[in-house]
Amino acid sequence: MANTINYTCRIESDVKQKGEVLFKELGMSLSTAINVFLKESIRKGGFPFDVCLKRPNMDTLSAMIESDKLLHDPDPKKYNVEDALKELKK
Repeated sequence: MANTINYTCRIESDVKQKGEVLFKELGMSLSTAINVFLKESIRKGGFPFDVCLKRPNMDTLSAMIESDKLLHDPDPKKYNVEDALKELKK
């Protein structure tokens, strides 16, 4: 084994417990999993996964705005099934 040191860090107790259960199922200790994370971070030169805010793209945002307008429309356009199918085929 390589030269090792002990390092102490604060982890929320439920996160630690869930992590230990998960990594035990994968056949490793939490300490081994942390080492894997650090080695992969070093190899990639950053986090080994995306760290970003989840924001909708412009298409999704436009659809959300349109949906909100339709939801609050006092006089929405109404379709029967046949008219709706005709409209969709346009």
